[in-house]
Amino acid sequence: MVRLLEEIRQIKIEIEPELSACVETKAKREYQKTLSELLRKGEERELQERLETLRLFLEATDFKGLRKEYERHLIEGRRVKFILYLAKGKPKYEMKITQE
Repeated sequence: MVRLLEEIRQIKIEIEPELSACVETKAKREYQKTLSELLRKGEERELQERLETLRLFLEATDFKGLRKEYERHLIEGRRVKFILYLAKGKPKYEMKITQE
């Protein structure tokens, strides 16, 4: 018997905080945008996974500590980008800092 295995793709979400909108605010906006799209389009696996990734990130992250970690880079004129993803069902992120 041959079984077809579904390809497992890892959803990655990029969020770029600014001094006027922190990573938490941007993640909440992305969550609302994804939820609206999911309600409009119906059940779509990629949107469901995206929503779940954002939900877990919003629930589990210490945003006060995270802001301390990246705000100084923004003040110094650097760009900060977070890549959100799930690893073994837990929210994870990578923070990338680049010059403007």
